[in-house]
Amino acid sequence: MSALARLRGRRFAVAVVLLALACGAGIALYLDERDTRQQHRALVVPNAPAWVELNVASQDFDPGAAELTLFVVAVPHGGLAQGPGPPAFTRQVEITIGAGARTVLRTEPGQVAAPQLVQAGLYGGTETDYPFDRYRFTVSFSASDSTGAVPVGIVFADADPFFAVHPTADGPASGTVVLNARATRARSTLILAWFMIAAMWALALAVMAGAEVLYRGGPGMVWPALGWMAATLFALIGMRNAAPGGPPIGSLIDYVAFFWAEAIIATSLTAAVIAGTRVERRKRAEAAQADPGGP
Repeated sequence: MSALARLRGRRFAVAVVLLALACGAGIALYLDERDTRQQHRALVVPNAPAWVELNVASQDFDPGAAELTLFVVAVPHGGLAQGPGPPAFTRQVEITIGAGARTVLRTEPGQVAAPQLVQAGLYGGTETDYPFDRYRFTVSFSASDSTGAVPVGIVFADADPFFAVHPTADGPASGTVVLNARATRARSTLILAWFMIAAMWALALAVMAGAEVLYRGGPGMVWPALGWMAATLFALIGMRNAAPGGPPIGSLIDYVAFFWAEAIIATSLTAAVIAGTRVERRKRAEAAQADPGGP
């Protein structure tokens, strides 16, 4: 085996190893994000003989409307829980949720509490900062029955695939508990957004390099190359519109990559066509001078 063949074999082996490492890193990132996102975090656990656990899950973030949906399930503990089996309430409990608008949930004796959807407002963020936009939301919880205030516990879960929520809870367990949370784009969204930014710039620079060859080389109208440039121009529009979360036009990702990439490709395509047109006209003129009697 020649030295060149051995070198090629080593390069191929290195490429296979790097590909395997990249795939392994991707799987490890996925497993880490899945385990992190699926955790239920107990933010407040009262030390009381009877209390209400509120399982709160955030979902359906809508930055454009500045709101999200909270999925709330009330679970009784201690003296409020009725017997074995499903957690039914022994008496009526009134749960008040303050999330912009005031929402009141009432449980019925002998029945399991039905899940409730509550709308909460987002603040402190701008949607056009995508993919680095971040928001906050604040929700208060309290409960009472015929005897007075009932201690409240909070267990939080993050159910929206496009956002990662970092919650904290403040307040005494025997009174109103306030949930303060910060929401940022999920890791997978950030990775894909960065890939799209890099891909847009890479394609734009590739088209510019191809146009430079056509402009300086003078081959005329090379239709396959011009077709590739035009297809890339419109392909980037589809790529940008496929960004997870549907960011509005004029977002940070547009000013960082998309607008510039489209401008570079359009300019390169126009320059290549102008240069090719000049070459084709010159060829026709030279052909006419060489054959004056031709058609």
